[in-house]
Amino acid sequence: MSVTDVFPLIKAPAAWPVPVVATVAMVCLAGLDLLGAVLAKEWAENGSARALVLGAGAFLVLFWVYASSLKYAELALVTMGWVVMLQVGLVLIDRWRYGVELPTGKWVAIGVVLLAQAYLVLAPAAEQAGAAAGSGG
Repeated sequence: MSVTDVFPLIKAPAAWPVPVVATVAMVCLAGLDLLGAVLAKEWAENGSARALVLGAGAFLVLFWVYASSLKYAELALVTMGWVVMLQVGLVLIDRWRYGVELPTGKWVAIGVVLLAQAYLVLAPAAEQAGAAAGSGG
């Protein structure tokens, strides 16, 4: 009996194209990671055993979703998309829930970093760009 017998990988509907599966995976991963981060913060501030257990559970589910998503999409694509969404969520939660005030310069830096990460996720890969350039002649 293997671990995949107990926890089989999540299967996406066959009709879903890979970009849809990757996007759904990124949103789920960011949501689970965000949930785990907030629960970790609650445990650190209040010592709540409930937050500790729920946070650990969120990260276990995150690992399961991550492993499942890699059957369908590229590691770098899923990871970068997840991280970008997570960063946006964490900045917003810090601002709204914990009252963290950032100066304008830091907001500009956040914007630049997010744009650079979006470029890494959304820009065509080098092979695709090279193939397009080679077929244009």
